[in-house]
Amino acid sequence: MASVTPYNNSDSKKNQVAQMFDNIAFRYDFLNSLLSLGIHKGWRKKCIKLIAKKNPQYILDVATGTADFAIEALKLKPIKIVGVDISEGMMKFGRVKIEKLKAQSKITLHYGDAETCDLADNSIDAITVGFGVRNFENLEKGLINMNRILKPGGQICILEFSTPRKFPFKQFYKFYFKFVTPTLGKIFSKDARAYTYLPESIKVFPDNEHFVSILKNCGYVNANFESLNFGLAAIYLAEKK
Repeated sequence: MASVTPYNNSDSKKNQVAQMFDNIAFRYDFLNSLLSLGIHKGWRKKCIKLIAKKNPQYILDVATGTADFAIEALKLKPIKIVGVDISEGMMKFGRVKIEKLKAQSKITLHYGDAETCDLADNSIDAITVGFGVRNFENLEKGLINMNRILKPGGQICILEFSTPRKFPFKQFYKFYFKFVTPTLGKIFSKDARAYTYLPESIKVFPDNEHFVSILKNCGYVNANFESLNFGLAAIYLAEKK
């Protein structure tokens, strides 16, 4: 995967991504709903329904951000949900949501990422990642480490943007992300660069069949994907052997 970073400086991608999300955390949920017209909520619900079939009791939410995926997973009535993220700014808003729901005993958020998460081998039933794999410093290293953490037969469910390939959605997508997204990001966020990095990172991400191949190469089995909304995003579901 080609390397794209939020800022043009010498910091690692991980540090740049953390800085970016810290900068936009106060507007992230608002802009997420505005830019996606709220569609992302339905995508997360679909992910949770997919992993519900195995009744996971211990769930890890990687790149948890403001904890929307972790909170959606409460519907599965698990014993514990652990969310990890490299942006303390994002998690601060996530913890407020969790406290309002009085769900602190079910969900805990910690600093961390897919590559370095040190949860025990074979300890988690399901892992979710919402719009986060594009931002991994080392994609394969993160996927392999998450495979280590999963129990045999455990599932990973990844929700990620993809690039539409068919007319007219391909053309609309290019216009929307080239002009609308950066403009709205600049108006409502103090970090305009974050919303030009978004389409750049989507463009270089190895989506659809390419990402399924990467999952298989990283040790996952039964890997497949489902395209969403004419190719705007995709759900990737795989298991640990």
